[in-house]
Amino acid sequence: MRQAILDLPGSKIREVANAGLGRSDVLAFWFGESDEVTPEPVRQAAAQSLLRGETFYSHNLGLPELRQAIAQYTSGLHGDVQVDRVAVTSSGVTALMLAMQMLVGAGDEVVVVVPVWPNLTAQPAILGAKVRRVALRPASGAWGLDMEELLAAVTPRTRVLLVNAPNNPTGWTMTRAEQQLLLDHCRNTGTWIVADEVYERVFFGDALASPSFLDIATPQDRLIVAHSFSKSFLMTGWRLGWLVLPEGGLDAAGKLLEFNSSCAPVFVQRGALAALAMAEEFVPGLINRLQAGRDRLLAGLQQLPGVTAAVPQGGMYAFFRVAGQDDSLAFAQRLVAEHGLGLAPGSAFGPEGEGWLRWCFASKDLARLDAGLERLAGTVR
Repeated sequence: MRQAILDLPGSKIREVANAGLGRSDVLAFWFGESDEVTPEPVRQAAAQSLLRGETFYSHNLGLPELRQAIAQYTSGLHGDVQVDRVAVTSSGVTALMLAMQMLVGAGDEVVVVVPVWPNLTAQPAILGAKVRRVALRPASGAWGLDMEELLAAVTPRTRVLLVNAPNNPTGWTMTRAEQQLLLDHCRNTGTWIVADEVYERVFFGDALASPSFLDIATPQDRLIVAHSFSKSFLMTGWRLGWLVLPEGGLDAAGKLLEFNSSCAPVFVQRGALAALAMAEEFVPGLINRLQAGRDRLLAGLQQLPGVTAAVPQGGMYAFFRVAGQDDSLAFAQRLVAEHGLGLAPGSAFGPEGEGWLRWCFASKDLARLDAGLERLAGTVR
């Protein structure tokens, strides 16, 4: 077995969650999903597809009508995106892996903005690439990126720059000016940008979505954008995503889809069509609920002694630290065992997250967040 695979660390989030699974007394906020079920019209569309017997293979790139609907949805947010740039994937993480497979080989250099969901740094490592990390840092109540440091890290040797914004776990979101600076720089160095924008609708600014590289890039730019139905449509268990590729990229994506998953299930794609059809009726209400959860949780965290918490601009997580608790995995394990509070250790997102904890506030029942705050308060008094 390849050493790169043997060297992959196990999921520290799962390590904490496994210690609490099956316990009815645990308030679980460790995973990145809401406690709301998928909207009923989406479930009905999938069920009806199954009843019609749509249980066979479909096109590698996805149902033509779904690809068209994704192109229209994306165009409504970011300007003209043609259907011949859209590929449907079996999950957002598959979309990201396909992007890596298209671009990265052994020995290539990939620069990643961290801390970040561990899959993003593991994928290029699996393919034999060298991963360089540029860290976000908390300052003045918010996470920020030293653009000079990032620009210095991206050189003509850099094959791919991987950016997740809004960011999991910090909630950091790029500005349009930062994106333009990066895009111009990567044009000069010949570097591909892979943008993980799955949280773009989970944005707490005064726009329908966070700034996207699609707003400023041309169809010819070396840019691949990965998306997912999981977060904005409450479809985490459905495992469906998509890629927006540069012109001419669809053939490579289709080949890799064949060799990875062949195609996404038709009934899942029918559900996604229903989700897109109701997007502007449903998503704004979901974001309002998520913002209410964010505001409730952050207000509570900021009142606790010794707690440092920046207000996230996007995403569904509070990333915070408790003074004196520098081993985040040990602290998260103790919170589960002794207090019935399930959080994700910051070290799961790389060494840059050590000493921090991630709390998913995507709870429709705000009383659950209050109860969790009470349990955390018992550890910091």
